[in-house]
Amino acid sequence: MSMALPLPQPEQNPRAIREALLPDDRVAFDAQYRRLMRQATDTLDLNPVLQMLEQWRVVAWSSQDPAAHRRMLDTVQRLDAGEDVPTEAWPDTKRRLGL
Repeated sequence: MSMALPLPQPEQNPRAIREALLPDDRVAFDAQYRRLMRQATDTLDLNPVLQMLEQWRVVAWSSQDPAAHRRMLDTVQRLDAGEDVPTEAWPDTKRRLGL
């Protein structure tokens, strides 16, 4: 079984993260970034901004394969709705992928 190379992570800056996001996610990113930057101006605490950027960096990384990303979001939505969705335990996934 051949393994695909790992996808590169987007750079760790707001512009690069935003550019790597799917268009649908950019609106949410912009709103959250602006809100947290206003909050950081008041509190002088950038930690919430940095945590938000790391979370969105993971989303941007996942978005490099838009179809797989949308399937994942659909699965999460179905699970949240209580649907019986076939899942696989992490050890089984690792074994299947040869990790």
